[in-house]
Amino acid sequence: MTSNDVLAMYENLAGISSQMKDAATSGDWTGFDKLNAQAGVVAGAAAGGVPALDGALRQRKVDLLKQLMANDRAIRDVTDPWMAKLERATCAH
Repeated sequence: MTSNDVLAMYENLAGISSQMKDAATSGDWTGFDKLNAQAGVVAGAAAGGVPALDGALRQRKVDLLKQLMANDRAIRDVTDPWMAKLERATCAH
């Protein structure tokens, strides 16, 4: 995997995670699941490891990781209350 491949993977993952955030926000769980599977395939490219990046390439990777984390937080903001409600409902019966 080259440096360009690494950045392309993170760019792709950032785009997919943004779409996942939108799907979660709109309640499109079928779309969300499809995007989640797609993200898993894209991230699988890193299974063999990725080269270290320097300078501007490294900073771009950090920025993309921050985007991924922000999208993950937004998704959790949607799903965590629902999961807590589900847990309360199952414990009550």
